[in-house]
Amino acid sequence: MDSIKHLIYTLLFAVMTVACITPPDNFPSVPEIVFENLEFVNTSGADSLMVTIGFRDAEGDIGLNPTDINPPFNAINFIRDAGGSVITYSQRPPGAPNYNPLDWAINPTINNQVFRDTVWVEQNPDHNNIFVKFFIKRNGVFQEFRWEDPPFFTTFNGRFPRILPDNRTQAVEGSIRYNMLSFGWESIFRNDTLRIDVQIQDRQLNKSNVVSSPELTLNQITRR
Repeated sequence: MDSIKHLIYTLLFAVMTVACITPPDNFPSVPEIVFENLEFVNTSGADSLMVTIGFRDAEGDIGLNPTDINPPFNAINFIRDAGGSVITYSQRPPGAPNYNPLDWAINPTINNQVFRDTVWVEQNPDHNNIFVKFFIKRNGVFQEFRWEDPPFFTTFNGRFPRILPDNRTQAVEGSIRYNMLSFGWESIFRNDTLRIDVQIQDRQLNKSNVVSSPELTLNQITRR
């Protein structure tokens, strides 16, 4: 259990984007993606699982900057009682979840003021623009490995930056390399056969198609 807790506390996350922008014709308004590569890299710190996807989009409204935090891109929504007040952990009703970092926020900012308590929240999926699901093959069938569940209470969904530097409309295509860091890849997945599914979303909240990696093991995709 101690090693599992250590993994929870040290799970890291990072994003890197590489985009080649060109102005092709007849591109879709809803982003389209294709799977390109998945690579595992051992490092002296957290190990890296890097997925690369190709994309194309007619408007180029792909990507979110750190300043894109107002609705609909806010990180969390607050669960409120019948009177409209936020619900604190000490006053949680029966059936509310036990503390975990997805369902409860410590000292959140509400109406531009820090609220010094632990508050019941729900994660806003539209805060992110890239979504990654993991699957493990068991008895010949792929089953989802849910990072959101105990003991991890996390996710590898995240953000990549805006492809275009402003709000102009321009058809774009290129590649996004999305880098997921963790100290626990090998201890969790070992020699398991894996698959990951990836989807992106534009700033109009249009979701792309879902692409899947081939089935593979970490050893097969380790950078030599």
